[in-house]
Amino acid sequence: MADIQVHLVSVERELWSGTAQMVVARTSDGDIGVMAGHAPLLAQLREGFAARIMEPDGNVLGVAVHGGFLSVTKDGVSILAEDAQLSDEIDVARARAAYEAAKAQGGESAAAEAEFRRARAQLLATGHDDV
Repeated sequence: MADIQVHLVSVERELWSGTAQMVVARTSDGDIGVMAGHAPLLAQLREGFAARIMEPDGNVLGVAVHGGFLSVTKDGVSILAEDAQLSDEIDVARARAAYEAAKAQGGESAAAEAEFRRARAQLLATGHDDV
């Protein structure tokens, strides 16, 4: 299986760059999996969900993505996020507490809804699919 070059960047920094077998992300049009040879595209990423990068050694890198775009070209895949965290940068207990607090508020404000989406993305990135 051919590998693809992947760049994961946020507004503030490059988070990760390397080769992968596949990238999976949730776009405004639905979930997408990208492998080598995929047709070029540009898609808006959904807020509050996680992306997954499957490395050639079988490791799966979870990423909490908070807005941005997924770009696929003949040269590879770029995840251009407004903000993002790698799974090993996320404090799971803190994300769980933020998720529960925002969920209890029930979207009473735009800030509460944004915090809910952020915490959900962090939990999904760390493998907590129970959200």
